[in-house]
Amino acid sequence: MINNQGIHLVQKVRQHTDSAFVLRLQRNNFQFTPGQCVNLGLPDEAVNREYSTYSGIKEPYLEFLIKAVKGGMVSTKLQQLKSGDRVTLDGAYGLFTLHQPDKLKHKYTFICTGTGIAPFHSFVKSYPKIDYQILHGIRFSQEQYDKQDYTSTRYISCLSQGKGGSFSGRVTDYLTKHKIDPHRIYYLCGNNDMINDVYDLLREADVNGSNIFTEVFF
Repeated sequence: MINNQGIHLVQKVRQHTDSAFVLRLQRNNFQFTPGQCVNLGLPDEAVNREYSTYSGIKEPYLEFLIKAVKGGMVSTKLQQLKSGDRVTLDGAYGLFTLHQPDKLKHKYTFICTGTGIAPFHSFVKSYPKIDYQILHGIRFSQEQYDKQDYTSTRYISCLSQGKGGSFSGRVTDYLTKHKIDPHRIYYLCGNNDMINDVYDLLREADVNGSNIFTEVFF
């Protein structure tokens, strides 16, 4: 773990939906490995929350994709911040990272729901040459957060409601209807029910358990 405690200034808050937004901070030489988390909070307040890094390791700023939770003690306050406001940041930590991504020998499938796509965005921005595919489970098309940052053929949005995505149904429906490659490496991030259901589907398709990595995001 690299300890980067300190105060960071807000550069901007970029809204995606009424509740989902990207918080951009001054980097201040903050060091992290893509996929790791940090604790974010407000100065002089004792409460903080854990968020995965969203930006790439070579970018001059830090970004976090955040869902404002109704009644939340941190997320709703972060959403209201303006340029020049201060936040506290502590981290980075966690092992939900890619092993030797520079070797380019692995094929990855990243499966997520909602803002659980955050660490995968950081992977893609940090390691643009990796061989990846993203399955993103969302409700509506406006939740295809920054889809332009992914190669169009590598990003598959699975919409449970509404239209305008790549596939109509949940990520589990997509996996049931398409052949699962047992030789790929799978990273799962999102709600616990999705992770449990997808894990079972992967194991039934003879994916080795050592090639499945999980992170419960909410």
